[in-house]
Amino acid sequence: MTLLGGRSILTAQQVLPPQMKEAPAWVTNAFTVAQAQSEAMYKEVMKTKLLPRSIQRGLQPKTDWTAGFFPGTLWYLYAYTREDTWKTRAENATALMKGEQNNAFDHDIGFKMYSCYGNGYLLTGNKAYRHIIFRSAKTLTSRYSYKTGLIMSWEPDTKRDWLFPVIIDNMINLELLMEAYKISGDTTLRNIAVSHADKTMKYHYRKNMSCPHVVDYEPETGALRKYDWNNGSDDTTNSTWSRGQSWGLYGYTMMYRETGNLRYLQHAEKIADFLLSHPNMPADMIPYWDYSAPHRSKMRDTSAAAIMASALMELSTYSAQGKEYFEAGEKQLKSLSSPTYLAKPGTHKNFILMHATGNFLRSSELDGALSYADYYFMEGLLRYLKLINGKELYKVAEL
Repeated sequence: MTLLGGRSILTAQQVLPPQMKEAPAWVTNAFTVAQAQSEAMYKEVMKTKLLPRSIQRGLQPKTDWTAGFFPGTLWYLYAYTREDTWKTRAENATALMKGEQNNAFDHDIGFKMYSCYGNGYLLTGNKAYRHIIFRSAKTLTSRYSYKTGLIMSWEPDTKRDWLFPVIIDNMINLELLMEAYKISGDTTLRNIAVSHADKTMKYHYRKNMSCPHVVDYEPETGALRKYDWNNGSDDTTNSTWSRGQSWGLYGYTMMYRETGNLRYLQHAEKIADFLLSHPNMPADMIPYWDYSAPHRSKMRDTSAAAIMASALMELSTYSAQGKEYFEAGEKQLKSLSSPTYLAKPGTHKNFILMHATGNFLRSSELDGALSYADYYFMEGLLRYLKLINGKELYKVAEL
């Protein structure tokens, strides 16, 4: 085990060493399916030089916000198998993202570059990846405003009356900044991440711990202008888009790991408690597309479940309520690994999880497949295996 800036990393050779007990059959089966699907998908990726997004939108160029997730999935399969074949595939797919470290079009550079180059660096120590992580983080900071204390997610939009839009998804991008800070010692990166997390915690969440997708700010003063939607329900008073709630849970759990700030842990616990006690959480714990709107449709979103399960695995290692969080995440992972949600090899256009929903109200990527659902499913399973085998996931950074 190596320590990187206070973060405890299990390398590919140390994820499942021989002395560990075997994985449960349902986990082994899930990884077997994932390998079969990903091997077939990899062939298409290398033939087209494009990367998978969903069944509806197919393979996309590296500029798409989802492009880094498939290379990230390959890195997780390397971490699980310890086979050089998967390492080579992950390296080849990651190489397709070359140049995106300079793309400041929107905030999604964190999603794209940390999932592939970040995981590749943590598993191999590749110094070229280290440089790309730092450059990617510096590009992301170009979207930060010292007036608002936030990273602007998208550009202003007169049609939507957005002046400085911030989406809850942006919390995930902060991990890129924190990793680059540890690599470089550049405290500006850390300060920006903390500022964004603090401002989001203050203004993005309602009293009941739900959050809308979009919050728009006054760009000169940083004052909150309005809650809005682009995903989830268009009821901006009550919209509780399920994937957005999972993004927030994941982001604040990660920020506690990286800073040791108890406020982030407490915020993550409150989000988790809100979701786990929500009356509209289905019995199998695979959320509807929006917790507040099952009267419109009970379409599920396995991406929301996969992100939430992965976050709960980590949160369980920090919280006094860890047993409850672990058992909830385990139930989600078991549901995702069941025939109801896990694709059969050779089907589902080579994606791993079924019943993932992109944007319900916009009729986009409905009840199909999403590359990031697969990515966080793999991550959640790896975290689960580390925990049941008595291996530390992360160590809170010493301040």
